[in-house]
Amino acid sequence: MPNTSAVPHSFPYWRLSSFYFFYFAVVGSLTPYWGVYLKSLGYSSKDVGFITAIILGTRIIAPNFWGWLADKTQQRLRIIRQGSAIACVCFAGVLISHDYAWLVLVISCYTFFWHAVLPQFEVITLSYLGNQYQRYGQIRLWGSIGFMAAVVGLGLLFDFLPVRFLPLAILSFLLLIFLSSLSLKAVPVAKSAEPSKGFFHLVAQPAIICFLLASFLLQLSHGPYYTFYSLYLQEGYGYSSTSTGLLWALGVLAEVAIFLVMPKIMHRFDVRNLLLVTFFVTACRWYLIGYCAQWLSVLLFAQLLHAVSFGIAHAASIEIVRSHFKGAHQGQGQALYSSLGFGAGGALGALIGGFLWDHSASLTFLVASLSSFAAFVIAFFGLHLKKSSAA
Repeated sequence: MPNTSAVPHSFPYWRLSSFYFFYFAVVGSLTPYWGVYLKSLGYSSKDVGFITAIILGTRIIAPNFWGWLADKTQQRLRIIRQGSAIACVCFAGVLISHDYAWLVLVISCYTFFWHAVLPQFEVITLSYLGNQYQRYGQIRLWGSIGFMAAVVGLGLLFDFLPVRFLPLAILSFLLLIFLSSLSLKAVPVAKSAEPSKGFFHLVAQPAIICFLLASFLLQLSHGPYYTFYSLYLQEGYGYSSTSTGLLWALGVLAEVAIFLVMPKIMHRFDVRNLLLVTFFVTACRWYLIGYCAQWLSVLLFAQLLHAVSFGIAHAASIEIVRSHFKGAHQGQGQALYSSLGFGAGGALGALIGGFLWDHSASLTFLVASLSSFAAFVIAFFGLHLKKSSAA
């Protein structure tokens, strides 16, 4: 039976929310502006794609290692604190040199520890929520607000200051992540009353394999968007940094709105159907961006679809992981979802974008669209969850 414990009396809503805010402020600094920053240093599109792929690629190994360690030691909060502190120190190396080999080394070390943080924090958040796990979106929305604050604020800043100030902004947010983690107390993960099954036995179920493969393809489709969207708008269509930031922010604002109503959506609709809609809508979104970006109205509409392509997708996926990987397997389950989707999928998408971008931006987004549609096909035929896994 699933955990039925109530939310603790002293539920630390703002302390949990502040962590998400600062964590995704880092994402909101890196995702839209990291490619622009590397371009300002003279790197090619392939270099940008490769270095960005490292950020995502270390997410393949690191979360699984830290998830295994957290489940074994039950020291999740300690891992979060140490991971965020070491990540901050490692990223400071960007200020020392802009040499290509040095950047590769620094980013590899930084992301190995940074990726220790979020999957384990998701477990802590869900542990605090207890049987009110539907409220997850109401906490996670502060991550979206943090992303939006960073992307708009830096967009305004970079219209007046060089983009080379970006590492200082990222370092500030990394320090705030660490300080935010100090405000929390560890909470034990509730034990499942169901017979314990091995982790690989849980993963090997056909529906979960299809879920993980579809998640991989969905995040692969996001790779070119996260890596090149800002360059696409600025170099291809002449948008300013402020306008680019506002377009990013519109997508995240739609994401915030959907997180606010996700408890009602999750009560009303099955997670499988939510994911099917997500995969199909995301395929349409990338096609519109790739072939209709000359019309601002289409770009605005495509950004509003971020509510579906990320917001609904992530909330539904977290629910599948929560309900399937219970008790002692929660950390590894969150890590596996993170590493295969955001890690392997995002890294491959960034690499594909790096090789295709100079040839054709539209073709790059077409490949992304086809990837998301492939996720839809796989989920349609293979994602048949048992009632106990979706409840």
